[in-house]
Amino acid sequence: MKLTSYSNYAMRSLQLAALKSPDLVRIDDVARIHNLSRPHITKIVYELGRAGYLETVRGRGGGFRLARPAEDIIVGDVIRVTEGPLDVVECFNPEKNTCPLMGICVLSRKMQEAMAAFMAVLDDLTIADIAANRGQLMERIAPLELPRKDRAGS
Repeated sequence: MKLTSYSNYAMRSLQLAALKSPDLVRIDDVARIHNLSRPHITKIVYELGRAGYLETVRGRGGGFRLARPAEDIIVGDVIRVTEGPLDVVECFNPEKNTCPLMGICVLSRKMQEAMAAFMAVLDDLTIADIAANRGQLMERIAPLELPRKDRAGS
């Protein structure tokens, strides 16, 4: 299984929001800490806000925070939002399938089993879980949070 960068960055944004909770996180913080594109993070934060995972605050002192407790945000649910249909192989999508073996193919059944197992693991994981080692995570990102001019002077 391979998820898109979009899903990875969404997880990073939610994880940082959990680490900083209840404080606001700025899009620039996510972009700097993870060396990501600001416009890309802006789009992700917007979508996660629309999906009810993030609360966004506009303006000069704005940013985003979790819209609900981290332990209530299931990683598998977020992945379904960010990835859309997880059609690993063509036959997963009956509307686009051209394979004549549909319904009798062992490979197709096993791929469906594998996808179900993959999602079951993610459905058993919350944002609180991926932020549980808060001390280690905060220690690792602390040097990255300094403004660039401060880092250059140290």
